[in-house]
Amino acid sequence: MMAIASLLIVEDLPEARSRLSAIATTAFADVQVHAVCNVKQARRAIDEKPWQMALVDLGLPDGSGLEVIRYAKKKQPDLMCVVSTVVGEDSQIVAALSAGAQGFLLKGQPGAQIAKQLRQLQDGIPALSPAIALRIMQHFQRTGPIVSSSEKLSAREAEVLKLIAKGLRNSDVAIALGLADTTIATHIKSIYRKLGISSRAEAALHATRLGLT
Repeated sequence: MMAIASLLIVEDLPEARSRLSAIATTAFADVQVHAVCNVKQARRAIDEKPWQMALVDLGLPDGSGLEVIRYAKKKQPDLMCVVSTVVGEDSQIVAALSAGAQGFLLKGQPGAQIAKQLRQLQDGIPALSPAIALRIMQHFQRTGPIVSSSEKLSAREAEVLKLIAKGLRNSDVAIALGLADTTIATHIKSIYRKLGISSRAEAALHATRLGLT
């Protein structure tokens, strides 16, 4: 399990910043928390030092939290980004996950529940509020999986998708299937391309939609 030692909060409301900071310190022992209130400050913080996790609000005074997520994934690909917002519309959820977010949490949840979901990210389990997970499932049930007839997953790719949807890390998947880590990485890249996704959260949802979980 990877220990989270640095966490960035991007939130414009002082009360929400304080609450999320308290939740972060509860979730991760000895974590260094830094809070900013807009896109500009978030970009600067990402440029100045590496972060392991970021909690990002979508509605910011000078832009969208989606900008922050895209910038973070470009500058620091391993940075785990989690949306923290009040209400999640279908379009926002899909856009955030497509931008690379590994989770989507509603601020109205109890603090202990949010802390638990953040800790699960260390094991590769997407951080999704129950209401958000239900909305995403309903969205994919309406739209269907994004897989063209000529780009269906191979049997091996389906195996890999099933395992990463369970929260296994690349190295664990490699051990389970008796393959090299580099081979698993290649399969995951192919899966992401075929499904038109960019995060493990989306992968888990597609695995469920495809009946692999």
